[in-house]
Amino acid sequence: MTDHTAYEIDNSGIEPNRNHSSNPHFADILQKRRQFLKGSLSTAVVAFMGTSLVGCGGDDDNDNRSSSSSSSSSSAPASSSSSAASSSVAPLLGFTAIATTRADAITVPTGYTATAFVPWGTPLTGSMPAFKADASNTGAEQEQQVGAHHDGIHFFPMDAKTTATNSSEGLLVMNHEYIDHNLMHPNGPTLGATRPTDEVRKEIAAHGVSVIHIRKNGSNWEVVNGSPFNRRITGATPMDIRGPASGSAKLATKYSPNGTSTRGTLNNCGMGSTPWNTYLTAEENWAGYFVNKDATPPREHKEYSVPANNGRYYWELADSGADEYIRFDASTKGASAVDDYRNEPNTFGWMVEIDPFDPESRPQKRTALGRFGHEGVIFAPAVEGQPIVCYSGDDSTNEYIYKFVSAEPYHKATAGGYLLNTGTLYAAKFNADGTGEWLPLDITNSNFIAKAATAGVTFADQADVLINTRLAADVMGATKMDRPEWGAVHPETGEVYFTLTNNTGRTTTDAANPRANNATGHIIRWRETANSNTSFNWDIFLLGGDVGTTTGEGASAVALTADNHFASPDGLWMDPRGVLWIQTDMSGSQQASGPYGNNQMLAADPVTKQVKRFFVGPVDAEVTGVTATPDMKTLFVNIQHPGDRSTPTNFTSHWPEGGNARPRSATVIVTKNDGGMIGA
Repeated sequence: MTDHTAYEIDNSGIEPNRNHSSNPHFADILQKRRQFLKGSLSTAVVAFMGTSLVGCGGDDDNDNRSSSSSSSSSSAPASSSSSAASSSVAPLLGFTAIATTRADAITVPTGYTATAFVPWGTPLTGSMPAFKADASNTGAEQEQQVGAHHDGIHFFPMDAKTTATNSSEGLLVMNHEYIDHNLMHPNGPTLGATRPTDEVRKEIAAHGVSVIHIRKNGSNWEVVNGSPFNRRITGATPMDIRGPASGSAKLATKYSPNGTSTRGTLNNCGMGSTPWNTYLTAEENWAGYFVNKDATPPREHKEYSVPANNGRYYWELADSGADEYIRFDASTKGASAVDDYRNEPNTFGWMVEIDPFDPESRPQKRTALGRFGHEGVIFAPAVEGQPIVCYSGDDSTNEYIYKFVSAEPYHKATAGGYLLNTGTLYAAKFNADGTGEWLPLDITNSNFIAKAATAGVTFADQADVLINTRLAADVMGATKMDRPEWGAVHPETGEVYFTLTNNTGRTTTDAANPRANNATGHIIRWRETANSNTSFNWDIFLLGGDVGTTTGEGASAVALTADNHFASPDGLWMDPRGVLWIQTDMSGSQQASGPYGNNQMLAADPVTKQVKRFFVGPVDAEVTGVTATPDMKTLFVNIQHPGDRSTPTNFTSHWPEGGNARPRSATVIVTKNDGGMIGA
């Protein structure tokens, strides 16, 4: 066995580019579309996309900028646009924008307070083991504690299934995407020909999802210790596989010979909440956890970049040799698939449904939504008697945006996860004239069959199509996008917004953003064509970049200022009032040397395109995941991997405890000091 004492663990979480199809890049189409819009269609598209959104006002807050955790310096006046100046709707954003900062703290506007909550290692279940400052907790203890690297998050009020108005008690459900080895163990990981089993057990337990029962005690929030709702779902939790791929021979393993179950969920990034009040967690860059050393790996592995040398964390080398760890080696070892784990990676890459109100329920992997690097899922407003519609992005460069339409109609009284088991999955094609098409990935569709035949690609059945979703989208000619990540749907208009985080491999430019590569990303939006599941109209909502970066042309142009310039948009959430919250995920180098400071969260008015910086995170951290209580008076924001450039002996951040403490991912509770609604 190879000695790995000198190996390096990949903590980047970035999936390598695998898409070498000839499908057009989004940047190419954007260039053509900008040229097209110089004609008479420009005015019509701007009017269609920019004026019909519904806004809700709030009083403007003229307080000076400051921070509840650190001081904030002054900067330029708040952003504005020509459309904002002429709008008769009261502004949604009633706070003064804060400046960028590189402080190792949470920075929010004057009049707000930010408090760290439920950091990695918070005791949650069982014997309630306390977190040890030197990170010497065991694997068994981590299974009873809040996981690491907080990400997607949602607050379910305790009355979610009735009035959904309780803003003082509920279930806070959140993802735990991955880990930093240098911080997970006292001296970093133990590396060699094998790995200590308990280290591996702890790392697997730090992944997954936490369900946390919380309630207000006076003005403070607390965990309800001993609540039956408190729960950890980890990388080892038994799960069912549902939908068209359930029972497929390509999901058969030694653990589940009939291909209907698996263990665990991994690399949980974005999320979604269903109209029937369950939680969907996304499996994003899951492929790197496995290894396949076969000379010719199957397309189910190759298309998703399963590595050929070792898994990201070498879990397959746990020294116990137990089955639960061997499964991360997907090499062919036995006489058939039921004798080894060659198909184990195929049981990942799905959206996983969890019912937070039923702690005895098993998570369900919903295969009808497709298998890829899910960033999350966002639902259009459910309409009684109509199909469920939801969207998801594949977070990798040159990948696609997807839409699912259920076969069965939604009825509030009986709605449940079964609605996600049958339906049609589509991939998006963005045309240069501002229109778009949803391309069905359906083996019964004649156009799909014809295109697959032309491409020389064969699919055995719909399960095969869904297991190889990326390949199916390639075949149909979907548009390559610049890392599609989180989405948001306007609660009244149904307009959809999606972040495209960045793509430094992009080589084309356009007049509005003359960059040799898309290092700072942008946000796209579209509206579905009435009475159609297969067409839409689209536009660019906002381009990321430095001060002066301009989106749009002529009277509708909006330029970024010192109060709202940003890069690498990632997390996205539309609150019930129609405020769009934008979170950034800049790389460490972009944070350290660029003009943007630490990662941040901004608030945008979709009608006026007014954007203000509301929140800045600590050193080396990503600001990711946001939710609120129904009364919009408590905001929950997740902070992931503070100090992610740390070594076991040199921490680059000490947030949230300060001093010399080990950095820990945590949730931040933001409240307004006067008890009012956030942002108003």
